[in-house]
Amino acid sequence: MTGKDFDLLIIGGGPGGYVAAIRGAQLGLSVACVEAHKLGGVCLNIGCIPTKALLTSAALANELKTAETHGITFAEANVDLGPAQERSRAIAEELSKGVSHLFKKNKITHIEGRGRLSIGGTVEVEAAAGAQQVYTAAHVILATGSRPRDIPVLPIDEERIWSSTGALFQSEAPETLAVVGAGAVGMEFADIYNAYGTKVTVIEALDRILPLEDADSSDAVERSFKKRGMDFHTGALVESSDFTKGSIKLDFKDKKGQQQTLEVQRVLSAVGRMPNTGDLGLDTAGVELDDQGFFIVDEYMRTNAKGVYAVGDCAGNQLLAHKAMHEGVICVEAIAGQAHGAVDYQNVPNCTYCSPEVASVGLTEEQAREQGLEIDIGKFPWVGNGRALASGHSEGFVKVIRGAQYSEILGAHIVGPHATELIGEFVVGRHLESTVEEMDRAMHPHPTLSEAIAEGALSALGRAIHI
Repeated sequence: MTGKDFDLLIIGGGPGGYVAAIRGAQLGLSVACVEAHKLGGVCLNIGCIPTKALLTSAALANELKTAETHGITFAEANVDLGPAQERSRAIAEELSKGVSHLFKKNKITHIEGRGRLSIGGTVEVEAAAGAQQVYTAAHVILATGSRPRDIPVLPIDEERIWSSTGALFQSEAPETLAVVGAGAVGMEFADIYNAYGTKVTVIEALDRILPLEDADSSDAVERSFKKRGMDFHTGALVESSDFTKGSIKLDFKDKKGQQQTLEVQRVLSAVGRMPNTGDLGLDTAGVELDDQGFFIVDEYMRTNAKGVYAVGDCAGNQLLAHKAMHEGVICVEAIAGQAHGAVDYQNVPNCTYCSPEVASVGLTEEQAREQGLEIDIGKFPWVGNGRALASGHSEGFVKVIRGAQYSEILGAHIVGPHATELIGEFVVGRHLESTVEEMDRAMHPHPTLSEAIAEGALSALGRAIHI
């Protein structure tokens, strides 16, 4: 059966897909989006948004432990993951409905089903009931996202060994949890479950947690989490898992090469993600993948096949929702003949929403030194910021890596309150090619956390005021 013709058809309704659809409609294209599940994709439904809701609940649970210092006393507080989980689902559901509303507002056709490329610019869609329909489109964007990586020693069943999806849908916190993988996902769930009373042990194969962040950031978060009772094994490789009655035994080698065994109720496998690029008719369309299974695209997200594009996680680089959204816009504007420049992958902010929050953009100190760059380092602690002290959150710092020759912002790293919001100031600064001096000269209101941005810049110049 043949369906309607479209200017643009998008397979996948996650951040990259739905933003591309909306921007395409704004530019006057007739647009359809094929999505088998709820609009919004992993990020909105089982990723970014619901985890941030849970992290907000976790932060409140931890905040209550210091209520007495604010003159607030009550009987012993009980924490229950169930209502927090229900709240997170309600928020995700509301936002998914919001995307559906935006589709209707912009006259975008939502085709429910699974899409795959066919011959001559056509897309076959299989509906849930098995019915087949063929649509034609001048341009097809693949925005199929990614999924949790499964490794043989940790077979995910979502009952005892969870992926991030399984960890998200629990109504009760286990007594003990091993988090294998200390990237952003692992550290966020470690934070959540610790707040709800779980004894958390983190195992990371590399030599430090949050290995993509600056080493100072990694050290600060590990110190903070250890104060809350978490255990860490870095440079440790899980070799096997064994199910016993009511528990799981993990065998791993620690950083000294010594054999260790850990017995826990549940395990979260957070060892990365892999692209959803299978069963899309790529052979028929002649679309090429790299050796890791990601689509190969140019600066405007074009694949090697005429009229076929890819955005988001399935197109590689940073697997981040905001990167996917940006790619979606860049791609569609190029399709519409209104290209305004390619994605700057050197200026993508990284954010981890645990407490304390971690955010960064640009080079780490180690990367800058490896490149042989002449740099100055500025580091301003939150204890020097009045607003941070007043809020009761003064852990961490703002760190600025300054190019000594031109005073450019080579990198910025924030650990502490609202780091994920504040990093945007450095992203804009780098985008505008601002100098470190200009970051200071822009007046910041007092008393605010944003003052630490200016102080971090001043510190890189060797003249911070409040330290």
